Amino acid sequence: MAQMAEKFLLSRFSRASSALLLALAVYTLIAIGVLAAVPPMLGAALIWTTPAAHPRHTRQPWPIINQSLTLALTIVLCTALWLGPASLSYWLFAIPLVLFALFPLPVAGLLTILCLATVLLSALTIEGAADRHQLVSSLFLATAISCLLVFLREYKARQLAPLRRTDELTQAASRDYLSADLHKEIQRSEREGTDMAIIMIGLDTHLSDVDPDADIRAILPRIGRFLHSQLRDFDSYYRVADLQFLIILPGNGSAEATRKAEQIRSGLRSLLASHELELTVSAGVAGLNIGDDADSLQHSAANALRRAQQQGGNRVQSYSSWSALRAQAAKGNPAND
Repeated sequence: MAQMAEKFLLSRFSRASSALLLALAVYTLIAIGVLAAVPPMLGAALIWTTPAAHPRHTRQPWPIINQSLTLALTIVLCTALWLGPASLSYWLFAIPLVLFALFPLPVAGLLTILCLATVLLSALTIEGAADRHQLVSSLFLATAISCLLVFLREYKARQLAPLRRTDELTQAASRDYLSADLHKEIQRSEREGTDMAIIMIGLDTHLSDVDPDADIRAILPRIGRFLHSQLRDFDSYYRVADLQFLIILPGNGSAEATRKAEQIRSGLRSLLASHELELTVSAGVAGLNIGDDADSLQHSAANALRRAQQQGGNRVQSYSSWSALRAQAAKGNPAND
């Protein structure tokens, strides 16, 4: 709920900021001129193309458009130091923070240094520019504050990283906790003498012409909610790859897990079809056997999923069933060994 509220507020704030900058651009266009209206117009477009304004802006070409607008705004403001109007130079105070927000740290650092060097060069080469010397000191101070904010952001991200158990898009548990959780469930199953099985579900993207980055990512939250609705309170599911999930089913044998996998596969197929995505879903099921550990059980489920996709996809494959048949075939044909 907190994450949903945060995204909602961020979206509303970004759209309001974009509207205010657009209104400022219209005012400066009427009151001052075209050049003065360029920075707020670019700023409004910059905010509108971020994922905060719309979730689909995480996909291409929006990130490229966003970074291109940032570079264009930086070039316009740096050029205004020589060509004017002088009022544009005050927009430079926001450039370091914008660069660190939209570019990787090394790239943002390099661009910030180039921007500072350009401002310093303009102050040294243009005569009678006393205001520019004041601009340089103010810009360096603004850059220092921006660097401090970036440091606090990175420090907070590293401190909170061990506490993040869920994937932001799907709300599935993080893969980092899968092996430990699966090991605990295996120990509990062996201690209590109960069955346990896992399901690995994957979208058959390699069997389709659909680009996974085009439309699938937009409905990943719906996929996560669907998986959550199909599981019991003590079941757990994890996002193990970009378009693959693993489900732990305590107390279920292979047969029960296979029926559950078929139910989930059919439901996900209907969900994809409702969004006009011609994609199929496959699943691999592996039951806990004597001697299995967390790694071997995951490996069995992954092999079952791979087998299902090799057979054309859109199906559920149990590891125990086809591996047993293969073992029997190998015993009946020793010449093939």
